Amino acid sequence: MYDGTGSPPSRLDIAIEGERISELGTSLTGGDVVDLRGASIIPGLIDCHVHVSMENADLTRWLAQPFSYQFFLAAQNLRKTLHAGVTTVRDAGGADLGIKRAVEDGLIEGPRMQIAINMISQTGGHGDEWNPSGVTAGFFAEHPGRPAAIADGEAEARKVARLMLRAGADVLKIASTGGVLSPADDPRHSEFSTKEIITFVEEARAAGASVMSHAQGSNGIKNAIRAGVRSIEHGVFLDDEAIDLMLEYDVWLVPTLKAPLDVLSAAERGISIEASQLDKCSMLIDAHRESFARAIKAGVRIAMGTDSGLVGHGENLGELALMREYGMAPAEVLRAATSSAAELLGAEHDIGTIAPGRYADLLVVRAGSDPYDFDELPQAISQVWKAGAPAWTNPSGV
Repeated sequence: MYDGTGSPPSRLDIAIEGERISELGTSLTGGDVVDLRGASIIPGLIDCHVHVSMENADLTRWLAQPFSYQFFLAAQNLRKTLHAGVTTVRDAGGADLGIKRAVEDGLIEGPRMQIAINMISQTGGHGDEWNPSGVTAGFFAEHPGRPAAIADGEAEARKVARLMLRAGADVLKIASTGGVLSPADDPRHSEFSTKEIITFVEEARAAGASVMSHAQGSNGIKNAIRAGVRSIEHGVFLDDEAIDLMLEYDVWLVPTLKAPLDVLSAAERGISIEASQLDKCSMLIDAHRESFARAIKAGVRIAMGTDSGLVGHGENLGELALMREYGMAPAEVLRAATSSAAELLGAEHDIGTIAPGRYADLLVVRAGSDPYDFDELPQAISQVWKAGAPAWTNPSGV
């Protein structure tokens, strides 16, 4: 048993009552028994950055789909994510409260969810869906469960934050820099003033929530940290000052190392992505790797996230192999995807570790496989348990 804390594995029985773990020990008796001798058990994984109502970055294809198609797509993507071993996600924009509640009520299969509803952006920023043609069109069109999310100035920032929270947001997602797939900005450029970001943070805290910031350029990262955000998403161009501030303010990094690689891979497979967007993506890959390595070395707190939705879902565990390849110790990689991610989400008393009182979210890794072999892990998972019940069994057997 790998408990998710980074401690060495131990040989223990796990007792489950209802949805939660009731006891750990040796030679436990009573009730039904699932014999997994020879296998390994790890906590259900947590992906802190997904977009379940989006499948790829092909805007032309997306615009050709009927409006309601996104909800059926989300159901499929959630099922794929759960079957891959991810039992909790934080949706960083797109999923509305209806999708979250459909999972909670058992209407569709999926991991438990925290949601941001929509990414808040300034005019001309990463979330502004205006195109050079003059047409406004993007992946997350406004609808009753997903309010529009453009805000300029402190008054609009406060209003839009409240709209997202009213719509059911567990976390506010803002863009404090430009991005790759937005048509009119640059990942290195800052967006939102510090005062605007402080306004988002104030509104989130008043509602018991927090702020996650899409932040790639160093100045926008530092603005977000000083304003009080809880996590930096991507963190591509971290400089020494930004890393020092992350440590000083105890801010998390969700690196999403897969994201730019997935965009380039999608283009190679024929998905329509603008040349300017591909150029931006290529430009940041080396810096992304170097920033992540420096953050590890400095001791920045890291939680796993993939940005799944740029390409298909169900491949979330590929992020673990990249984290290890870029310099993170295997035990720390697993911790980033379990107990650390749970702490970022404020859910450490419910998920992220194998311990009494936690939800029985468990992955069974077949006998003979090493849970720290992250290249092999996606194929080695034989069972996924969520809340004390089997959610998926590998048809090839345990």
